[in-house]
Amino acid sequence: MMMYKNRNMTLRNLISGLALLIMLQTNAFPQSGIEPSEIERVGQSGWQFLKINGDPRQASLGGTFMASSNPTANSVFGNPALIAWIENYDIQFNNVSWLADIQYTSLAVARSFKGIGTFALSYVSLNYGDIPETIHSAIQGGGTVPLVTGETFTAGDMAIGLSFAKQITEQLALGGSARYLNEEIAGTGMSNWSLDFSTIYYTGLRSLRLAITVRNFGPDAQMVGYNEALQSEPVDVRMPLELRGGIAYDWLDGDSSPHLLTTILEARVPSDGKEKIHFGTEYSYHNHFSVRGGYRFNYDEEGLTLGVGLHFPVSGFDCVLNYAYLDYGSLNQVNMLSFGLAF
Repeated sequence: MMMYKNRNMTLRNLISGLALLIMLQTNAFPQSGIEPSEIERVGQSGWQFLKINGDPRQASLGGTFMASSNPTANSVFGNPALIAWIENYDIQFNNVSWLADIQYTSLAVARSFKGIGTFALSYVSLNYGDIPETIHSAIQGGGTVPLVTGETFTAGDMAIGLSFAKQITEQLALGGSARYLNEEIAGTGMSNWSLDFSTIYYTGLRSLRLAITVRNFGPDAQMVGYNEALQSEPVDVRMPLELRGGIAYDWLDGDSSPHLLTTILEARVPSDGKEKIHFGTEYSYHNHFSVRGGYRFNYDEEGLTLGVGLHFPVSGFDCVLNYAYLDYGSLNQVNMLSFGLAF
């Protein structure tokens, strides 16, 4: 009898222990067994025009810009460290027919100083054109309805930047950019500043190279005039901080062959959205003609990118002409064009 009693006590103790363990687990993990909702950070920052890549070459490579070969002054818009390999002068002008008839224009000028490093100046302008004004008009019985006044207003963004890059060794270069930012819409506006930090490292394993950038680091800002008009509390507008890591490899050696095939893969971690992957590949023949393609993963509308490039000498200048086509799904397409000079 004692043996059966001990067995019953042991069984009861075991059941009690399991029940206590389940209770503790339930308290410690109250949502156990329930799939947690996905937390999105979309819409938590402003200055969205800083995410637009105005260089058709970089854009056609799936938006990759971290570790591309043959850098130009346009590199300041992605990885400033790349301009350390510019030999003398380089000037790039870009024009983009963006979504909803928005015009994006940018200019970058780089100059290399032997023994010091490479400096670059850049300018970006985003013009939204004339926008029909709509107001909320009161109606009888209470409430409001949207009413087109017949008037228009405009909006625009602007960035002026100074960049610097230097080769620390034959394999490592560091770079950075400082920008003054301004944004205006319907008589209100705000100003701010931002910093970029970047690096590129050639591993020594043939052409394999790695790059890391931190983009759009800066303080919060507030719209001047907006809060007073709405009689509301001031709202802080955050910078779209972004961390990128990239890797690139040349599968065909352009030094010993007229053919050059490059593949670039980048991971992007933004402060206001989901993590994203960018992939691009470029084929060049004698560095005169290039065909490019890429894809942007984990986006709602962005996807396929395509482009071509021409590199030709004219009167002692190295001229570069690039075109890119970007697919934005239901938002239609974007066409980009750039012209550059190196001397």
